[in-house]
Amino acid sequence: MVNFPLYGRADLQVHSSFGDGMDSAKTIFDSTERSGFLNVIAITDHDDIRGAVEAREVHAKGNYSFDFVTGTEITTLSGHILALWIDKPVPSFKPLHRTIELVHQLGGIVIIPHPFSHLTRSVGYRSLDKLMQRADEIYRPDAIEVGNPTSTHRFSGFHSGQRVTRLNRERWNLAETGGSDAHFKEAIGSGYTLFCGQTDNSLRRAISSHTTIGLIDTEFSFLEIGLGRLVAQQARGLAVTPKKIAAKMIRRFRGSEF
Repeated sequence: MVNFPLYGRADLQVHSSFGDGMDSAKTIFDSTERSGFLNVIAITDHDDIRGAVEAREVHAKGNYSFDFVTGTEITTLSGHILALWIDKPVPSFKPLHRTIELVHQLGGIVIIPHPFSHLTRSVGYRSLDKLMQRADEIYRPDAIEVGNPTSTHRFSGFHSGQRVTRLNRERWNLAETGGSDAHFKEAIGSGYTLFCGQTDNSLRRAISSHTTIGLIDTEFSFLEIGLGRLVAQQARGLAVTPKKIAAKMIRRFRGSEF
């Protein structure tokens, strides 16, 4: 008898209401449990690890069937990166290579999300290509996001997932992942990473071995969320994220961080 491997699905970019998302960690987890689609989920609020750390406690109390990974989306001088499997803060607005180094020193992994996108602050082709010429692995990201519904099939073209995939396979050879960049529970799983196994540990091994696949749900539509909630989230993002970044920089200046 042939034993076929079990494959899992992970959404590695989800934002909660601790940041500029619209739903609490419990709402996100309950919705994910009901759908039964994902085996691993990561909370990655902008420039703040505390939302993921609190979400880890919520997850631990919930007896959920899927695994959870702590993370954050960090703003570097060259654009956003995802830092996963960390639970300590990393300073924002540092050079790209320095930020990646700090994440690696904390034992985390780095993913380049929505690369080349003009819709959000993203790492561009030149910055990434220059970074990949560095000899030291500690400065290099571990993976690149090729499955993201906000920059792949909805706005295909110059910064499409197809272009990123081609360049990655021709030049960089990074692991390929997918994430929804969800700010609403309805969007969770609209972008995801397919991997061999069904746990967070097997997911990390798959990223390390470059065996992951980044995918999107082509049937998902942002119309499912509704115009009113989309507008409300944009307003929340403008109100919440800048304040949190400013507060973080003030704490750093006062010596409470790094």
